Amino acid sequence: MLLKGKWKLSLTTQIIIASLLGLIIGAIVGPTMEKIQFIGNIWLRLIQMSIVALVMTSVANAIGNIEGTGAGKMSFHTFKYIIIFTLCSAFLGLALSYIFKPGLGIKLDIAVETTTNQFSDVSVIDTLVNFVPTNIFQAMSSGSTIQCIVFSLIFGIAAGGYARATGRKNVLLLIKDINSIVMRIIEMVMKLAPIGIFSLLAPVAGTTGFDVIFPMIKFLLALLIGDIIMLLVYCPITAFRCGVNPLKMPRKFAKMSIMALTTTSSAVCLPTKMEDMVTKFGVSRRVSDFTGPITMTMNSCGAVQCYVLAIMFMAQASGIVLTSIEILTGVLLAVMMCMGTIVVPGGSVVVYTFFATALGLPLESVAILIGIDWFAGALRTLMNVNVEVYFT
Repeated sequence: MLLKGKWKLSLTTQIIIASLLGLIIGAIVGPTMEKIQFIGNIWLRLIQMSIVALVMTSVANAIGNIEGTGAGKMSFHTFKYIIIFTLCSAFLGLALSYIFKPGLGIKLDIAVETTTNQFSDVSVIDTLVNFVPTNIFQAMSSGSTIQCIVFSLIFGIAAGGYARATGRKNVLLLIKDINSIVMRIIEMVMKLAPIGIFSLLAPVAGTTGFDVIFPMIKFLLALLIGDIIMLLVYCPITAFRCGVNPLKMPRKFAKMSIMALTTTSSAVCLPTKMEDMVTKFGVSRRVSDFTGPITMTMNSCGAVQCYVLAIMFMAQASGIVLTSIEILTGVLLAVMMCMGTIVVPGGSVVVYTFFATALGLPLESVAILIGIDWFAGALRTLMNVNVEVYFT
């Protein structure tokens, strides 16, 4: 029993192994691997079927349970900087996607059924009007994710106000329970991730060969360059605000950076970050205790940059040219997914599937992104954790 437990592989390790095997076996066997693609398609559908319910309950639950934490000068400045720098990071990711074009070089067969693109050649005003649903049940059935999010935001505000006015939290508890059940469904589906990813990645490698590896490297390189640019901007500003010698900044960030790269988890890095903010950057304990947990939840400068790159990667890999409105909508969705209202147990698999469904992009490219997600996750977390110090 001890031996069995000792050699048990984590899900992340299984996914990395499945991705490598998918690339190697697919490239060796060739187009014949397309015969197993239906297995991966079924796995993606199992995730898709829960996305609308997950997003709506996550948003409504988060908004409905906000108490008074948003009040006060400290909160205002914290949230202001989070929003500003999240947007900056998102548009930096967009710029890098045009420079590196990470999706070029992959030839995807777009035979898999995807959600009909919600955005035709309409004006910006019409697009904004269409963000508001006329029938929420129709929006849910058609997978109109933005309309579902808008309704959930309003519903969450109303439910929270009702609970505070009457003292009855039955609705909020019901939403939380439904959210927990949907998360449990996705956790069950994620146990099949190695099989699903192999079944999706092998056919792509079978038709493209080892040429698929170069775009994957370009994606990670673009994300790395984005990290470097952001940190070169934030480190001197943080040094100035904290009264620290800029030349000492790399050493002060070292411990947090190593934790971020090795754990790929902002939550795991939280205690180290909060302690370093006090002992290394001279931040007061009161400020650290307030901003630490909030920025861990809401700040995702690294994630939003990665998500925007992922959206453009999926579009470029499938030869789809997104309109300006579609790109801006993708940026908006990426920012919303990173603002602490939507927490998903399936991580990037669910997020990438969400973007593909919302923007009408083919789902095959999701497998490619997941194949390198551990490395992308390390780079995302590195930026998230280090930039959070600035918001103090």
